[in-house]
This record gives sequence, C-alpha cells and structure tokens, in this order.
Amino acid sequence: MGHVVGVVADGGLGDVRAAAESVRRELDFGSIGKAVAGRFSEAAIEALENNPNVRYVEENGTMEALAQSTPYGIETVRADVAHDGGYTGDGADVAVIDTGIDEDHPDLEANLGAGADFTGTGSWDDDNGHGTHCAGTVAAVDNNEGVVGVAPEATLHAAKVLDSQGSGYYDDIAAGIEWTADQGYDVGSMSLGGSASSVVEDAVQYADSEGVLLVAAAGNDGPCSDCVSHPAAYPEVVAVSATDENDDLASFSSTGPEIEIAAPGAGVYSTYNDGGYNTLDGTSMACPHVAGGGAVLIANGASASDARQQLRDGADDICRCEADQGYGRLNVAASLGLEEPSTCDGETACQNDDGGGCYITTATAGESDTLDSLRRFRDESMSATPIGRALVGLYYRISPPIATTLADHPNSLTTRATREIVEVCADLSNRQDATDSRAASASLGVVLTALYLLGIAVGASGHAGISLRERIEGA
Repeated sequence: MGHVVGVVADGGLGDVRAAAESVRRELDFGSIGKAVAGRFSEAAIEALENNPNVRYVEENGTMEALAQSTPYGIETVRADVAHDGGYTGDGADVAVIDTGIDEDHPDLEANLGAGADFTGTGSWDDDNGHGTHCAGTVAAVDNNEGVVGVAPEATLHAAKVLDSQGSGYYDDIAAGIEWTADQGYDVGSMSLGGSASSVVEDAVQYADSEGVLLVAAAGNDGPCSDCVSHPAAYPEVVAVSATDENDDLASFSSTGPEIEIAAPGAGVYSTYNDGGYNTLDGTSMACPHVAGGGAVLIANGASASDARQQLRDGADDICRCEADQGYGRLNVAASLGLEEPSTCDGETACQNDDGGGCYITTATAGESDTLDSLRRFRDESMSATPIGRALVGLYYRISPPIATTLADHPNSLTTRATREIVEVCADLSNRQDATDSRAASASLGVVLTALYLLGIAVGASGHAGISLRERIEGA
C-alpha cells in the first residue's frame, strides 16, 4: 500500500525522496504543493511527520467505482431538447476519470480523444466496463444506434485511475485529476469515491484552480444522511445524488449537505465493454449526466464557474430536501435558458423522513470510525469479486427494514448481538487494512465475509421475531 507525503510548494521534496525506500509517483499541484507516493519505514514516517515542510502523511488508500447493477435518462434531464436546439457539447473536452474507455466502441470511437493510464497496465482501454458506461452517458454519438449521450459531440478523454476490479489508489486518482488539469480539459467526471484523502484533495484544488469543472458521484451508502463520499464532498466538486425514472430519490443514493444536484442513476442504459451495452444502477451513473450537462454549457461559452451556477439555476425541484437533491434534478435545457425549470407542486420530503431506512451497520454503529472501517471492507475487499458484489447487493436489498427494527429496539438481544459482530468486523477490517501481507489480508477477508453473513443472518432473524411479536401483541 505505502504512503503519500505532501510537502509545501517550495521545499521538502528532497527530504521525502531521500527518506523513501521506493518512490511510486511524484505529483506537482503548483502553488498548492507537491506530493510523493512510495514506501517508507516507520522511522522515516515519524521523522517526516515532524518535518516543517511536510503538510501531511497519509496511507495510500483506495477509492472504488460507485456502481451496482440492473433503462431511460436523456429525456429526463431534457438533453434531447438541448440537442434539438443545436447544443451538443461540440468543442468541449471531458475527461472520464475512471476505469478507462473501450477504444473500439462504435458509439464512442468517433468522440474519443487522448487517454492516459495511471494504474500500471500500460493501456487506457477499459478492462472493467464502468468507465465505458459513464463515457456513453456523457457523450455517446448521435448515430441512430445504441444510445446517445448528454453531450454527443463533446470529445472524451480517458484517465484510467481504477483497475479491472474498479479500485484505484489515491495517488493514481490524484495523478488522473492532475493530468486532466494539465491537458486543459473542461470537465472531469469522477464516478468514484471513498474516504477523505489529502493528496486527492490537493489534486481537486489544483484542477479547480486551473478552471476544470469537477463532477463526482455522491456514493451508494443510502438510505443514509450526511454520508457523501470523497471527492464529491470537497467544496470544489459538484456532488451528484441519484434519482430513478419516477424522479424519486434512488434508495441507494448517499445524501448530505454537500449534494449540489441530482440526476438519473437507477436503471441507466449505456455503452459497455466489447462494443456492448448494459443497464447499471448507482450515483456513478448520475454523475456523467451532470458532467455532460456541464460540457454542453461550456461549449456554449460558459466558464467552469458559470457552468456550475447555470446547472444550479436550471435544476428542476423534484420535491426533495436540499440534502437529497441539492438545487434540484438536472435540466440541461433550462440551464441553457431554453425553458423554465419546474418547481415543486407537492410536499418536500427527505430520504430519512420515515425515521428508519438506514443500513444494519449504520443502525448499530452510527456515523463513526467503526462504520468507516466497515465501509472500507465493503468497498475495497468484498466489492472486488463477483460473489462479494452479490453479497453487498443482497445487503442493500434486505437491510433497510432490518435496520429500522434495530434502531427501534436498541437494547434488544438482536441489536446487542449484531452490534458486537459489527465491532469485531470493524477491528478485523482495520487489521486487514494495516497488513502488507497478501496472505494475511486474504485470510482476514474470508473471516470478515463469514462474519458479514452472520451479522445479516442475526439481524434478519431478530427482525422477523420482533416483527412477529409486535403483530401478535397488536392483534
């Protein structure tokens, strides 16, 4: 894993280089500072933490592609009206900071520009499918085949920062953002997320200072409140929550005060690897709708900051609170001034208005370090395999009613037992994150997965028992 060391702009770089056992990458964020990713001994880390030129030392963690699995989108955000008016994104450059883009896809190749790989594979071609799916939503060409994107004449560029499993190190992601800014691209679309990272934040601030409109997926931790992932949570980034085809907030969407705009993210049909197409769910699918909308506005002459404000001003109010929808759901035509955005004609609702709706872990651990540890295990370990992703999907589907029961009965035997399992899992997750041994990490992953399933089983059985007792008592 290694560490990333951030230094001031005018000093400390030589000290870090000298202290490193090996250097993986160096990053230059201009006046913000520099960073070195590599391996350092514990003694070196301790010394660097006391170096006045060192701004931070952090573990080189990972972020993940924010998608799940399961069609509609362009009409909802009124991009078809924009196309009819001649607004297609022609002249704008969008970097898809993701798993790469399928270079030979018939719906994308006409719009493909440059690309760069930051994962070490040597190619920016997509070996996962996630980046290609996002690219299609941004700018699939209008060729009467397959799908059409929000900005069908924008130029797409691939910054491959996530590997074939949809995971990428902080320094890879920061390097992709830095590259996007250095190339002078207009929009950076980031359908990825995880815990806060100083080096990624540096890169975000640098790209923002260079005039890049940065858009990111809010995360798939919902139903929850105040749970927006990074980099979406950074103020320089447009954080996007997900809606469904009925303009309801998607059940999986993370929400919180950082949410700036909502966009379709449930059942989104788009391009996929090997020239194919696929339907996916996730705030990952919502993000490229907004990135494409930003590209259309910038191609029409707006600066990045102007485009951001126009996205806000044109958004449709879909009767959700600000933590759910931000300024509203994306409306590209209204942002261009082609029509008026719609206003709410009903009651405003929030995702957690029902008093429940959390996940099992949230109901037992709350927003805490324990919960952060479990999210890391889920995003970095379980979601790396098809079986693991299936288990996470099962958890998403059955968890909300169980979580409500646990939250309503905090002192029940079921809740106490589940809480103990959650705490053990968090401890094991921390141990897994700290080890440099692949064998030890794999062994801990097996135990964690077993406990994960046990926690679901205990919570589900207790929920069934408590619900049955309440029905009998209420009869």
